[in-house]
Amino acid sequence: MSEGSAVHQWLCWGALYLLAARVALSSETRRPCPQSCHCNSVLQEVNCSDGQLTTVPNSLPQNTKLLNLTHNKMKTLVHWQFQSLPQLLDLDLSDNIMALIEVEAFLGLERLITLRLARNHLKIIPVGVFAGLPELKLLDISSNEILVFLDFTFRDLTALQFFKAADNDLVFISHQAFTGLTSLQELHLDGCNLTAVPTEALTQLSGLRSLHFHQLGLATLQNYSFRQLEHLKELVITSWRWLETLSGNSLFGLNLTSLTIRHCNLRAVPYIPLHHLVYLVYLDLSFNPITDIHRNLLGELLRLQELHLVGGSLLRIEIGAFKGLAHFKLLNVSRNLLTTLEVGAFHSVDTLKTLGLDNNPLACDCRLLWAVPRRLYLDFRGNPPTCTTSDQLQGRYFLDFTESELPGLLTCRQPRILNRRPREVRVDQGHTVGVYCVAEGDPLPSVTWISPQLKPLSSIGRIRALSNGSLEVRYAQPQDSGAYLCVASNAAGNDSLPVSLHVRAFPLSSEKHFRLKGWFAFPSASPGLSGKQNIPFDVKTLMVAATIGFLSFFSSVSVCFIFMFFWSKSRGQIKHTATIAYVPRSAVSSSNGGKGNYMETSRFTMKLI
Repeated sequence: MSEGSAVHQWLCWGALYLLAARVALSSETRRPCPQSCHCNSVLQEVNCSDGQLTTVPNSLPQNTKLLNLTHNKMKTLVHWQFQSLPQLLDLDLSDNIMALIEVEAFLGLERLITLRLARNHLKIIPVGVFAGLPELKLLDISSNEILVFLDFTFRDLTALQFFKAADNDLVFISHQAFTGLTSLQELHLDGCNLTAVPTEALTQLSGLRSLHFHQLGLATLQNYSFRQLEHLKELVITSWRWLETLSGNSLFGLNLTSLTIRHCNLRAVPYIPLHHLVYLVYLDLSFNPITDIHRNLLGELLRLQELHLVGGSLLRIEIGAFKGLAHFKLLNVSRNLLTTLEVGAFHSVDTLKTLGLDNNPLACDCRLLWAVPRRLYLDFRGNPPTCTTSDQLQGRYFLDFTESELPGLLTCRQPRILNRRPREVRVDQGHTVGVYCVAEGDPLPSVTWISPQLKPLSSIGRIRALSNGSLEVRYAQPQDSGAYLCVASNAAGNDSLPVSLHVRAFPLSSEKHFRLKGWFAFPSASPGLSGKQNIPFDVKTLMVAATIGFLSFFSSVSVCFIFMFFWSKSRGQIKHTATIAYVPRSAVSSSNGGKGNYMETSRFTMKLI
């Protein structure tokens, strides 16, 4: 045998030996797949779902990375339960009947990234349960029966980024419960029995970026509820069925880019709590009974791009409602009670890309004419607006109109004030007067009143404009006299009618008067109205008052004398004189200034009747 062939033979035998040794070694470390599970050696996955298991199987492959133990009957996890699975990355224990997890049950799973314990029967999580999970990124303990989070419950989860604790029976979260969650970015606290936002506990989450609250029974959001969460970008509040108001500083300290408050009981847009959110891009107030979006109150939301208010009670969006929103791109107000949406509501209609206006009782007239030329590039979200209040256009979509039809279809009629004869109203001082102003037009015009000082009159005050279009002046005063202007306006124009009001002052010269000068030092109660400092009295009234006063005084004195007479007669022997000693004030002063204590006294004698 040549030297070359010998070397070749030794190499072959060596290779066979090494192969046999590797096979023997791998057979020693490989474990059979448990009977109730399905193993995938390629994906290193073990699926034991629906296996009727009451405990975690012992003979799981050591190289398992994905372990599914859902839909079983496991009640307890004991200490070091998974110590034989050091490679495990994903563990799902959802949908069991888990009631107890012992301390350090997950110790040894140093590479675990996701842990799901949802839909079990856990009532409390002891401190130390999550020890030994330095790489855990996601924890889901939703739909359990947990009542309280104790201090330092999650202190070992320093790498945790996503935490879901929805649909528990939480009544209290201890102030230090979230201590240690320095990397947490998203937190879900939904469907709890909390009576207030756990403000103190949330202050431990300085890096939190997304916070979700669902189905809480709070009626108001208190001031400073989310203080020290300066990195929070998304706040989601949904299904707070009793939530009616947000306190003025409830969102103070936040720099949100996205805010959602859906399925609550807000009756107005929370303008004051929102005004400092200058970085807000997305706002969703859908499914709240909000009736109006008022003008000039959203302008501080400089970066707002999207507003969703679906399924509300919107009756009107006022002119200038979105003034200042230069980046406004999407408005979704579907399923409301709007009859129109005028172009004047927007800061710049050219920036608008998406408009949801369907399922509103729209009156297709000139107020919506601005939207028709933009129908080719304006996204109506697949549901173009429908005309519902016009008999001629009822049921037709905007996209159905042709260019030739538009001039005769989307029209308005300018307002006209009825009964235009010149008006001059006279009233005595102190009386109440009403002036009516009725107008017609299509759409129905709004009526406003302008004061003689050229200021619009509001619906409150002594001089006010009523909802039916009339002007009411209560307790008229001379200074109320002047020219008032009734203005009726709609999208097609306006009409006006001046009304002259004359208030006759109290007649001062028709009866005899005199003034009591020097008797009264107080000023007139209403110097702005009368400008007088003397108080007028009628002679007849003064004489009657003086007579009544004299008779009352005489009667009282007479009764006192009669009583004293009979009382003295009934006492028998009565001493008719009395001597009274007193010290004059001058004597007291001189005695105080002197060296002695002697004070001279004086006497006088009084004779009794």
